[in-house]
Amino acid sequence: MYEQYGFEPLETPAFENIETLLGKYGEEGNRLIFKILRRGEHAGTGEADLALRYDLTVPLARVVAQYQSELPRFFKRYQIQPVWRADRPARGRFREFYQCDIDAIGSTSPIVEAEQLGAVSEVLTRLGFGDFVIRLNHRLVLSGLLNAAGVADTQQNDALVALDKLDKIGTDGVADEFAARGIERSVAETCLKAFEVAPDERPIETLGRLERLLGSEERAIANLRAVVSLADSTAAAGKLRVDLSLARGLSYYTGAIMEIAVPDLAGSLGGGGRYDNLVGMFLGRDVPACGFSLGLERIIVVMTERKMFPAKVSRGAVDVMIAVLHENLRSDALKLAAELRAEKLRVDIYPDAGSKLDKPLKYASSRNVPVLAIVGEDEHARGEVAVRDLQTRQQENAPRASAAQWIAKRVRIEQ
Repeated sequence: MYEQYGFEPLETPAFENIETLLGKYGEEGNRLIFKILRRGEHAGTGEADLALRYDLTVPLARVVAQYQSELPRFFKRYQIQPVWRADRPARGRFREFYQCDIDAIGSTSPIVEAEQLGAVSEVLTRLGFGDFVIRLNHRLVLSGLLNAAGVADTQQNDALVALDKLDKIGTDGVADEFAARGIERSVAETCLKAFEVAPDERPIETLGRLERLLGSEERAIANLRAVVSLADSTAAAGKLRVDLSLARGLSYYTGAIMEIAVPDLAGSLGGGGRYDNLVGMFLGRDVPACGFSLGLERIIVVMTERKMFPAKVSRGAVDVMIAVLHENLRSDALKLAAELRAEKLRVDIYPDAGSKLDKPLKYASSRNVPVLAIVGEDEHARGEVAVRDLQTRQQENAPRASAAQWIAKRVRIEQ
């Protein structure tokens, strides 16, 4: 899917120099980084020089800075790899999980945000999600609202960290967080009230209200307006909602920020935003960039709870299993397996030859294999292969010379 939008694949190492990661994610992110202690002669010092990657964005920024002369001026990449966070496991929250990222480097055009929103919307729609909402905000709009509410500049990072937990701990919890961070409760109440958006308020109405309230952030509001307008020409049409409380706690965001929400999940299925300064931390000059990440495990959790997976997905990792009923036929079974694999099927052979089918059948059932090919002496003498559908329990014979094509056609019809 991502390749249809012009993104190219990229992989980065599981670990980075710790200096590469520290200071990019805010105070909470720094606490959640898995550190790797020094090794060899430095073992026992308790010092760390490496760390497991916390996300895929900072490693990308390091790669762009390192290989800038070898990359196209406008670079689009996708990356699907695990990341690690020293977090407390909970529903939809893991210490190791896969992120599915898309990023575009080299342009400030709002087309970048609109295309990324379209891409992730198409992915979720194909997976069967119909009720997701894309929350949209802008870091400069957030700063403007915090200023208007009376939050001092020195306290705004603390306020953003607290606001990022709003969907998990509610307004009272955020107010308590504000107070714990030294922000007066009256300021917190004013702040939270300023961030309120009616559930049925259209993005255009929210943006109009913002223009009247925050004239000083005219460019940021205009950027949001452009993203909303352009996204209406993509698969994200009708899914966007300007949510002024959206904060996204990562400190490297500089512009539009985005997040995917579904009704029955505290937290998001994914999110992202513009980070025009991050590459500059490694390169010495700013490079415009924007990205979006989907959380694979969270998507699987929600799809499992909603029973969204089609039956064919539960069949397992094998399309066809071959049972060998006599030792003299093992070579023919291997040849049949090779022919089936040439048809792009996933094939396994039950390794123990024997005259009875009970063990191969039990094993195939345990692995959710849909088709069993039986290589037996009677079938071999007739120039045939017996093929059993393990869902319907019906069995037919296929000519040995064309058995691979015959079985492949049957498997694809059932899929």
